[in-house]
Amino acid sequence: MLKTESNKSLKSLNTFGVDVRAKHFVCIRKPDDLVKISTSKVWTSKRMFLGGGSNVLFLKDFDGLLIQNALKGISIIDEDEKHVYLKIMSGENWHQLVMHCVAKGWGGIENLALIPGTAGAAPIQNIGAYGVELKDIFHSLEALDLETFKLHTIEQKECDFGYRKSRFKTEWKERFFIQSICLKLSKKPVLKMHYGAIKDALAPLQTPGITDLCRAVIKIRKSKLPDPAYLGNAGSFFKNPIIDSNTLKQLLEIYPEIPHYPAENNKFKLAAAWLIDQIGLKGVRSGDTGTFEKQALVIVNYGHAKGSQIWQFANRIMDSVESVFGIRLQPEVSIIA
Repeated sequence: MLKTESNKSLKSLNTFGVDVRAKHFVCIRKPDDLVKISTSKVWTSKRMFLGGGSNVLFLKDFDGLLIQNALKGISIIDEDEKHVYLKIMSGENWHQLVMHCVAKGWGGIENLALIPGTAGAAPIQNIGAYGVELKDIFHSLEALDLETFKLHTIEQKECDFGYRKSRFKTEWKERFFIQSICLKLSKKPVLKMHYGAIKDALAPLQTPGITDLCRAVIKIRKSKLPDPAYLGNAGSFFKNPIIDSNTLKQLLEIYPEIPHYPAENNKFKLAAAWLIDQIGLKGVRSGDTGTFEKQALVIVNYGHAKGSQIWQFANRIMDSVESVFGIRLQPEVSIIA
């Protein structure tokens, strides 16, 4: 039986560790739980789904219904000589899914190890790391229309994946609940290890495999990112900005050493961490919040920071970067006001 709670503390359910509460709270563990809760009195106009709580910043108490996704299950729905097609319920922990696939020898997902959150959040954000994005291994998903409560199968091409975005963040925002995703993984994986840190880590090995690459990614991420269990954070707080060639040319004239990388549509990606570091805001503390000493992209909660204080510090960074470089950083974290 579904249990609905009132005035639920969310401190342990968001990786920033912000001490806020939800007016109404329910945890769904079966696909039809959502249909059941939709007929209850707490099904209000203001609703929010929560997975691992690793990509949100609550600025205040949530005055509505917060639905925690705990749908579990991983199954093979098809396979051939080259590929395996996995159906993953949306409440599955992403990193545990990666480790499961690597242990089975299914490749394509190993670069995405140690990314926090759940499988259902992955396509919304089009998560990515070390040269791989979710779209590279994504096949389709099942989503429940929250107006009609009909289940739809949505193919890869319909999602309009881009850098840290999809249609679920734009025109489909709040329309669908992602119930499961389907990934297409390789039985004969080709490693993507062109990122310098990964290439260096695997250099001593003659024939590295996906397990070796996965271990390298985990080691690199752990060296840069704080564990939310000990220091509240949501990983990279900002997106790397995408600029056109004219803007890059102007910046290179002033900052010839500025890191830049090719992006889609003849544009270029800048390193947001480098921009923050250059303005002297790496490892800076302001009250109970600040940037992590080893990674300028990570804003942390030292223990008792309010969401509004963290957001105020984030705005300080955005204002400072814009005043120096003329570029406005955009949050990668969802801000819940």
